[in-house]
Amino acid sequence: MILNTAWLGLIFMGLPGNWLMLISTSLFTWWRWDDHVFSIYTLTAAALLAIAAEMMEFFVGMAGAKKAGATRRGSTGALIGCIAGAMTGSIFIPIPLLGTLLGACLGAGIGAWTMELRGGKSAQQSVRIGMGAGLGTLAGTSVKLTLGTIIYLIFLIACFWP
Repeated sequence: MILNTAWLGLIFMGLPGNWLMLISTSLFTWWRWDDHVFSIYTLTAAALLAIAAEMMEFFVGMAGAKKAGATRRGSTGALIGCIAGAMTGSIFIPIPLLGTLLGACLGAGIGAWTMELRGGKSAQQSVRIGMGAGLGTLAGTSVKLTLGTIIYLIFLIACFWP
């Protein structure tokens, strides 16, 4: 469970913390199969939640940009900006975990704004789309973190429940 706590924190950095929790818990279950620590039902529920978290993060993030009027070009810029911003935020914003999330949101917004502006949209439209992309990234990460916390709690309860 200590390792799963670390994996949960990786979600802030845009890393696959839910999948790492599932993989490490599955490996532990396989290693200690005779102890029946986690059931196949617990692992299946966690896997379904991890899949749902990935899908919702993607679609909620895209919805923020699309709702603001982003084109495919803007969505691509948001994706590239999100990745670059997360890496840059990890280095230059010295707040553990939060710096990465802030960098990802800012990067998504700047990426969408830049690509939409270069695509011929007005400055005002481009800013609105950039804001939508940044807020969509924040909302998507929040949903993924919420489902990750549920996965963590499922494992925690199953670990100590007789």
